Amino acid sequence: MAETVTPTVDDTPPPASTRRERRGWYIYDWANSAFQTTVITVFLGPFLTTVTKLAAGCELGAKTCDGFVYPLGIRVAPGSYYPYLISLSVILTVFVLPVIGAIADRSTHKKRLLGGAAFTGAGATILMAFVTGDRYLLGGALFLIANISFGAAVVVYHSFLPQLGGPDERDGISSRGWAIGYLGGGLLLALNLVALTLLDEGDNPQRTLDLARWSIVSAGVWWALFTLVPLRWMREHPSAAALAGGGGNVVTEGFRQIARTMREIKAYPLTLFFLLAFLVYNDGIQTVITLASQYGTEELRLEQSTLVITILLVQFLAFGGALSLGALARRIGAWKTVLLSLVLWTGVIIAAFRLPAEAPVPFMILGAGIGVVLGGSQALSRSLFSQLIPVGKEGEYYGFYEISDKGTSWLGPLAFGLVFQLTSSYRVGLVSLLIFFVVGFALLAAVPIRRAIVAAGNTPPRVL
Repeated sequence: MAETVTPTVDDTPPPASTRRERRGWYIYDWANSAFQTTVITVFLGPFLTTVTKLAAGCELGAKTCDGFVYPLGIRVAPGSYYPYLISLSVILTVFVLPVIGAIADRSTHKKRLLGGAAFTGAGATILMAFVTGDRYLLGGALFLIANISFGAAVVVYHSFLPQLGGPDERDGISSRGWAIGYLGGGLLLALNLVALTLLDEGDNPQRTLDLARWSIVSAGVWWALFTLVPLRWMREHPSAAALAGGGGNVVTEGFRQIARTMREIKAYPLTLFFLLAFLVYNDGIQTVITLASQYGTEELRLEQSTLVITILLVQFLAFGGALSLGALARRIGAWKTVLLSLVLWTGVIIAAFRLPAEAPVPFMILGAGIGVVLGGSQALSRSLFSQLIPVGKEGEYYGFYEISDKGTSWLGPLAFGLVFQLTSSYRVGLVSLLIFFVVGFALLAAVPIRRAIVAAGNTPPRVL
């Protein structure tokens, strides 16, 4: 791929960061991972699908449902409603997140942006307490607000990473943040597992539904509470553009900046090529994470407690996996480590297709395998992308990055939902995800990563 410009490599060291500041940055991963784990990965899919089935006229606890719902007059099968919502949320974030990133780059108060987005998302999650009966439309609207706010907060959060360490430090910083996030998400999930075990009544589906709803609410409370720590410990690192902005309107300047970036982004074709690869393979990863609980309940007919235990297993193994792959990246490089993880993800999809129904142990073993590769593939992708961003445009570029990160994938859920609606088979829908890992691997392997970093004006790490 031809390069249109040859930027000068920037050897200026990043602003010094303190240990306390880095710990504050890690804690936000601890805070928001509760939403990703408890809400997106475990409870919301089955919960909202059950509420949608009630709206379609099906009985509570029914395993099959021949009815339909009609949001905005569109005929939708209850099993497809949640995947379609995920796709809709991403279509909306395509317009929101890059602008949020541009505003963050122009603002001298990025922490306020982080707090505003986080508290909005946490508030919408807490309001899920009112999604009772057949209020599937309210549940869908609150999910859209929460998921878009989640993505907006993560864009601002990610934009701090290049300012916390140099090129050789970021893989470790990112891996530690992701690992601590898995611990936080896993701890809240463990507490919800205890509540589910002690309070659930196997022959009372309404009690199970209520416990799922309050578990979702607990994630919103957790998210809001622990967000206070990074807002206290982290420091502002305004860019030169933000400091030169004077008293101008950062929102207006943000929109202008994103327009300029859209015109100028062709100057970094290798960064775009990496982003394309990430959007493809991470779409597959996020679809597996987001729809795993729905696949387990609807296709494999597993109990909710089995799903929670499996996801809990994934969380704690992902803590070690993120640190282990981070250590491997120090030896062979982040780029090669991510490529290796994609090979393992392909094996995960094939194994998931062959899982027998009503067999919790094989499902848990597969979950253990996911945990080993999950954290590392995501953490190293995040740090690798930080090397490809022109200085001062971290928020904008992470806005594009976040479009397919942490629950905002869209092609995978859309393909999964369409295949299910056509075939009524979740297994066939799962097979459609293989293409994301195969194509993503091929695209990432084709990126000349060292040349891409230099082209963005940055200093490459010693090992890639």
